[in-house]
Amino acid sequence: MKKNANKTTGKKVFREWVESILIAFVLAMFIRTFVVQAFRIPTGSMRTTLMEGDVILVNKFIYGAKVPFLPFRLPALRKPVAGDVVVFIYPEDPKKDFIKRLVACGGDTVEIKNGTIFVNGQPLLEGGFGGRYYYNRGEYGREADKITVPQGQYFVLGDNSASSQDSRYWGFVPQENLLGKAIFIYWPPQRLRVIQ
Repeated sequence: MKKNANKTTGKKVFREWVESILIAFVLAMFIRTFVVQAFRIPTGSMRTTLMEGDVILVNKFIYGAKVPFLPFRLPALRKPVAGDVVVFIYPEDPKKDFIKRLVACGGDTVEIKNGTIFVNGQPLLEGGFGGRYYYNRGEYGREADKITVPQGQYFVLGDNSASSQDSRYWGFVPQENLLGKAIFIYWPPQRLRVIQ
């Protein structure tokens, strides 16, 4: 009788463990898909805002999280704005995620002149743009060229303009490629900070 009671207790404990693990896994997948996800910075294209090896948290629900396997998104809290540091699916290779600073939205005109970015004729000097020099490079970043961003797309640049493959070279990021807004560096501990 005691053997059967121990067997039943053992099965019950095992079942509780399995249920707890499954619930934790489902919850973690839900949070990762719709709320927040960690990304590691692989290159220096966003120096000094983000350094190689930084691990960041990205808010996925702010712009409306993508619903996996379906062609729609959840409702957004707000639209992306110039100065946001965004993570997106690289338009030329959907297997890669990129991170850059959003410069302009659909309908805006962008020009890089004497190292300064002008959007709709106004220089961007604040919100992460101040004190940076932007080089005229690539098909969409030539001196004196004014580029109009197509509706539903975004123009993005790396903070380290000298070594960033960004919209100057390959064009625009479609809205459906946006994954979220970078909000926080949580690793390494000495770099702990909110991303500006």
